[in-house]
Amino acid sequence: MKTFLRSDGVQAVLGWLLGTYLWLVLKTVRWTHENLGCVEPVLADDTKGAIALFWHGRIPLCLATAPQWWRKRTKALISPSADGEFIARALAMSGFPAIRVSSAKPGDTAKMRQAVAAIREATNWVTSGGGLVVTPDGPRGPNEIIAEGALQIARRSGQAVYLMGIAASPAWQVASTWDRVMLAAPFGRGAVVWEGPLYVAADADSAAITQLIEDWSGRLAAATRRAEIMVARPG
Repeated sequence: MKTFLRSDGVQAVLGWLLGTYLWLVLKTVRWTHENLGCVEPVLADDTKGAIALFWHGRIPLCLATAPQWWRKRTKALISPSADGEFIARALAMSGFPAIRVSSAKPGDTAKMRQAVAAIREATNWVTSGGGLVVTPDGPRGPNEIIAEGALQIARRSGQAVYLMGIAASPAWQVASTWDRVMLAAPFGRGAVVWEGPLYVAADADSAAITQLIEDWSGRLAAATRRAEIMVARPG
């Protein structure tokens, strides 16, 4: 079954289905943005790079932020896993090509080299003024805990990080998935809460990175809860 699901034809179909759903959600949900002005300076300046973070479980809602990131050369950091393949195809349909990066287990030198190369590519992209969209708790979790990779890209590039809390209503959350993925119903309400710019100092050590992971994870979770409150209000 895994071989079948990972076949190119099945991945193409899944990518098309997800891509079509992303567009449906973008076009039919009434989206509200809070604090959008914080990201305007970087959107208006092609010389400034940016790293945008939102939770993996909100991928089905992510095109809510597309009108903003379409204004900038923007790529998505995606896992090379089977799930990542059809997600990458879906986002490519919407104008966001992928940089594929995996988290390597200790001792897996081949994957470690691939991960280092992908982080270098992403860093160079952001440094050159590009935008990079990342689900920092993917591809395996834990849910709503930022992994170190995004912060290392921010540290090495010196570019700004923006947090995006996304929610919609009515919507369904799939409790059986590790990320409690949220699926929006068409013609509902949606909200994006923006926060930033945030920076990682060039000389940040492992202790500083660990502290930022805790702080930024809490802030992105709070932005997401704020978006959920906004869409729960009566129209």
